Amino acid sequence: MARIVIIGAGISGLAAAARLATIGHQVTVCEASGTYGGMLGRYQRDGFAFDTGPTLLTLPAVYRDLALKTGREPLEQLVELAPVDPESRHLFADGTALSLPNASRGGVAQALDAALGAGTGERWGAVMNRGRAVWEATRRPLLEEPLPADPGALGTDPYPAPPRRGLARLRPGGSAPTLDQVAARELGGHPALTALLTEYALRFGFDPRTAPAGATVIPYMEQTFGVWSVRGGLRALAEAVYRRCEQRGVEFRFDTRIEQDPPDADLVLRPAPAEAALPGRVSVLLALRGARPPGTAHRTVVHAADRAAELAAVFGSEPGRSEPGLPDRPTVQVLRPDDPSGRPDEEHEAVTLTVTVPSQARLDWTVPGVAGRFADRLLAHVDAAGLGLGERVRWRVVRTPADTEREALAPGGAVPRPALAGAGGAFLQPANTTGRAGHYLLGGAAHPGGGLARAGMSACVVAGLIGPA
Repeated sequence: MARIVIIGAGISGLAAAARLATIGHQVTVCEASGTYGGMLGRYQRDGFAFDTGPTLLTLPAVYRDLALKTGREPLEQLVELAPVDPESRHLFADGTALSLPNASRGGVAQALDAALGAGTGERWGAVMNRGRAVWEATRRPLLEEPLPADPGALGTDPYPAPPRRGLARLRPGGSAPTLDQVAARELGGHPALTALLTEYALRFGFDPRTAPAGATVIPYMEQTFGVWSVRGGLRALAEAVYRRCEQRGVEFRFDTRIEQDPPDADLVLRPAPAEAALPGRVSVLLALRGARPPGTAHRTVVHAADRAAELAAVFGSEPGRSEPGLPDRPTVQVLRPDDPSGRPDEEHEAVTLTVTVPSQARLDWTVPGVAGRFADRLLAHVDAAGLGLGERVRWRVVRTPADTEREALAPGGAVPRPALAGAGGAFLQPANTTGRAGHYLLGGAAHPGGGLARAGMSACVVAGLIGPA
């Protein structure tokens, strides 16, 4: 039995603690703040409740495995899960509306044809088929196994070259090394399909002008395996894993900042240092008067009025150059869960707007008035798309990367990105082993990267490296 100290009670630290305690180790979790969950926070006021971090669950199999391996119970006995259907509703700049079904690639193709014209579903489906090839090539080395000692092979993008037809066969080259080139070459530059592909990348902090084509694995995974909501928000998932840790005898020390290696530990697990300059998120929590309209989608995406201007504002006017600013009418996720635990009664609604923005390290969100004016613009933007939220606002709270930095101890308030193959390894995360005996890295800034599912995978990989007592 090893004495293991885990630094940080975020979801990856909790998951690792539960796994390691279950296989016989003595585990202590030290958390600098006064609570657990990390980015899985919850804001409550006047009977309203909002997630302050991730809001939806993809790849629930990761937490189903955790529940079974640490307690022989299905995840559904720990939290109440429900598939989100439609998976998302999209409102494009030209006024076109599109609803995508959950976990149905055939249904997605039909919806695209109906909303955007015949043939668009086939185009999108062909790209998703190549995303499937990326999934099959990288699932184990990027999600389920430790990063190879020599990760050189993962520097090559596994996205397969599409078939070349007509005069294209006479031109040199044929691969699509970036997402933007996928959109131009394989989606025909179709504005709505390009915006759809961009949204998946932007949500995870990737610049589609530089992200490898293999990032198509992100929409492939969502559209294939589905998206799920948790009653009580994703904070309920953190609570369930915390309770499992307590059942397995994990000791917690809150308000405990660890600056040096604990002297009483055989093994130490800590979060990898995040890259502060990565994009962050602004969330606007809206307490609304009036009932949630029947048939309202859980997630509506209002797309940017000017895609190029949005990318220039968030990432810089040219790929690789940092000239951050705030986009005028950006891509906004509007989250409207049908969850009674999030509202005081049926005559009110809790809504969250989220948008990808420069991090606190690149744009000072603490300057008075910046966050409020930006929230005003976001509300005007979504209302111009027909949502009619502004006139119903009882109160609102604006949360910026500065809040994430302070509460989740995330440098710059940046949101860690999933690891991707390609681009010479530029989008890989540090390995879970450190080169120091008994020291491991986990969490969103370590292999296999950011996102709720990958945080759980990080814990699984580290537990596998340590092994049973």
